[in-house]
Amino acid sequence: MEFARPGKPSDNIFIESFNCSLRDECLSINCFLTLQDVQEKLNAWKLDYNDYRLHSSLTPNEFIEMLLKKQISLF
Repeated sequence: MEFARPGKPSDNIFIESFNCSLRDECLSINCFLTLQDVQEKLNAWKLDYNDYRLHSSLTPNEFIEMLLKKQISLF
């Protein structure tokens, strides 16, 4: 397995894709008034992203569920 080079976040395309989605769909369209407001809006976005959004593959919760049922293996 190759790791991202220090100072080169673009080496990890999965994280960059997630960061872009978070920025475009949550951070850029909301105004945050308090820290509690930030937490509420990010939690709502995270719930939508993980549970309701259509993904081209498994959602994180589907992956965990299948992993626990031993339908998929990490190795």
